[in-house]
Amino acid sequence: MAEAGEAERQAARRIVFDDADLDSQLLPRALSQQGELAPERPAPPPGLSLPIGRIGAEFRAGLRVEAEFGHVFLWAPVMFGAGAALWFAADATPSLTALLILLFLSGVPAFLLSRERPGERALAAAAFLATAGAMAADWESRRAGTLLLDGPVTTTIRGRVETRETDGRGRWRYRIRVEETERPRLKRPPDIVTVTGGSGEAIDLGEGIEGRARLTPPSGPALRGLNDFAFDAYFSDLGAQGYFYGAPEPWDAPSSADEANLLRRAVGWIEPLRLAISARIRSILPGDVGAFAASMVTDDRRAISKETTEALRLSGLAHIVAISGLNMALAAGLFFVGLRMALSLSQRIAHSWPVKRIAAVGALVTVTGYYLISGFAVSAERAYVMMAIMLIAAISGRRAISLRNVALSAMIILAATPSAVLGPGFQMSYAATIALVAGYSAWLRRDSGPSLVEVMPLLRPMAPIWRFFMAVFVTSLIGGFSTALFSAEHFHRLAAWGLLANLLAMPIISFIVMPCGLIALLLMPFGLDWLPLEIMGWGLGWVIGVAHWTASLGGDWVTGRLPGWFFVSVATGLLILALCRSRLRLAGLGLCLMAAAALAVTPGPSPPRLIIHESGRLLGLTTGEGIAVNEQKPEAFIVDQWRRALRRDRIDKPDMSASLDLPRPGRDAPPADLDAVRERMRIMKASLPSSRFLCEKNGFCAGRVTDAIRVVVIARAAFAGPACDEFEIVVAPVRLGFDECRSGARLVTLASLRRTGTLEISVKGATFEETSSFTSISRPWQRHRAYDWRQDKFVE
Repeated sequence: MAEAGEAERQAARRIVFDDADLDSQLLPRALSQQGELAPERPAPPPGLSLPIGRIGAEFRAGLRVEAEFGHVFLWAPVMFGAGAALWFAADATPSLTALLILLFLSGVPAFLLSRERPGERALAAAAFLATAGAMAADWESRRAGTLLLDGPVTTTIRGRVETRETDGRGRWRYRIRVEETERPRLKRPPDIVTVTGGSGEAIDLGEGIEGRARLTPPSGPALRGLNDFAFDAYFSDLGAQGYFYGAPEPWDAPSSADEANLLRRAVGWIEPLRLAISARIRSILPGDVGAFAASMVTDDRRAISKETTEALRLSGLAHIVAISGLNMALAAGLFFVGLRMALSLSQRIAHSWPVKRIAAVGALVTVTGYYLISGFAVSAERAYVMMAIMLIAAISGRRAISLRNVALSAMIILAATPSAVLGPGFQMSYAATIALVAGYSAWLRRDSGPSLVEVMPLLRPMAPIWRFFMAVFVTSLIGGFSTALFSAEHFHRLAAWGLLANLLAMPIISFIVMPCGLIALLLMPFGLDWLPLEIMGWGLGWVIGVAHWTASLGGDWVTGRLPGWFFVSVATGLLILALCRSRLRLAGLGLCLMAAAALAVTPGPSPPRLIIHESGRLLGLTTGEGIAVNEQKPEAFIVDQWRRALRRDRIDKPDMSASLDLPRPGRDAPPADLDAVRERMRIMKASLPSSRFLCEKNGFCAGRVTDAIRVVVIARAAFAGPACDEFEIVVAPVRLGFDECRSGARLVTLASLRRTGTLEISVKGATFEETSSFTSISRPWQRHRAYDWRQDKFVE
């Protein structure tokens, strides 16, 4: 008796065919083939238990059903993105030759294996797609070739203004293509920089700009595993950021060959239009309301105040600000429904013309124009590709809302920009979209009969309103749950009142804000946009009020850093659960439950006792509920990441003293009395508290890691000798003539931090262990860390 073959047939008969996206003719055809799935296979070896053989049969049967219904394609972007993610995560750049060999070895069986061996064919196809994703990542990295600034510098820059926008304080922020630098002339000048200037008259797009500026390279991760901003900058063609000393001045730029570039000329025409629309909106709607409205129309977000931005974040409404899938879907849906209803008013047109396809073409034109005035933002590009594919499907007479269209859009985006796979925007956008489309499919398959509201005569008139609010509730619930994992992974927090805020805000956004915004854009050329903009402003005022109110209820839940294995396991389980339609989906549910159980019973890693930021100037000591820092005004962006990742509630400032009366460090500063400095260090070391830094103004700060390990950060190179003699860990964010302490103390210098990034130091008994943010700096977005401008070469 062939148990394996019989088990496979029985498993196939138990498959539930329930995909609402498929043609109804596929179901009887698949059912008719259940008895002819495969020839009988030999019985499993005696050492293989029957349950294991049955699991294998279930798996093969599930794969056949998924293939019959076309669900295998849904996994193409998943495997492609996984290969790209592995390439980016590698410590060293994988060999292109090895990738080509692997692509060939996996491609041959993927294309030649018969359909009667679905398991082997699926594994080969997965390896082929993953290798293709890695090769696409390699190609994108070579194509980008962004030159990142190697270190902070003050210089005079001259270049051309590519884009500009205002921030919350009315200052102009320019994106400049650098053509010259002076005093000093940079040996490796970045091609593109973003610099914040004055609040006066702005310099026009395409015009030359000149000014003295302080430039800094994109920073690395604040802790290991956190977001690497240098990675984002490298693939965004951004080499540095900074600010002007004073207001920049116009510069008579020489003619450039780029002026003849058709694409640049097109962007140069669209960008002034975008800025004019944004200025028009803010002229009618002042303050945060106008800035909010401009952000939804042109993606000009920086004019929103920090208070409102923080309230939107805490309330879970920040997704409304960016031009994303929600905005594109509302714009396309409003135009599609409106145009279709208008055409349907004529019986002749409704019966003679393809009204639905005409409406879909109009919606496609609308979202294309919306994308063009969005400033080509990454989120808008992703949403546009997704929406365009759905509308093209509607034009061609196919189902628009389907997982296949979602997978196709993801494949297009990943093929063009594989680096997007690591971004929170891509992950959260597609997690929400997949969950909503799968939920929509399940809703269409439901067989629960009419609801109580629809049955009772008294409540029947309220049925449309009931269905709308239930749709908003279910959509917000699915969207919130589907993106929670990725919010915790990337931002280490969850909005506590996100569901409530979305229930109160989304009806206003859907029925007032977006329709009025669309009408205002259509009427703007005629100067008749003030009324719809005023109504839009009223709606956004309500949304801002909801954001502030819900944010005041309790803020967000801090989750801390998640283990890497947990994130990968749960994300994989959720994908299996959403993309599969056979019994294989139960494997996804089981994987999620097992990962959650393992996380609950596994003790988490202890937080580091000491954190040394890559700048060398900011240190943190973790205490019971807070983090003690060595600066009175630490950079909020960094310490906020520390607080959320390590689940700490507060930031403790240092105790300051000025007993030595030291002047500010600088070239003209008089030399200090080193004997007095040594004595002061000795006294300070003996009285260090365990939960706070002690600082000598303009000199040094000291903290106690343990009773036997003390740390000091110095502000002058001359203090390195006494510091090495008195402390066990010395941090010197200044240039030194040596890289080791004769006393044996651990010396952390700027040169060493450039190679390691932020350091985390954990105590193990009487010793300590270090964890660096980087294990190597050989990747293209890290190579600028190895460059020494004094020697004008890369130091290995």
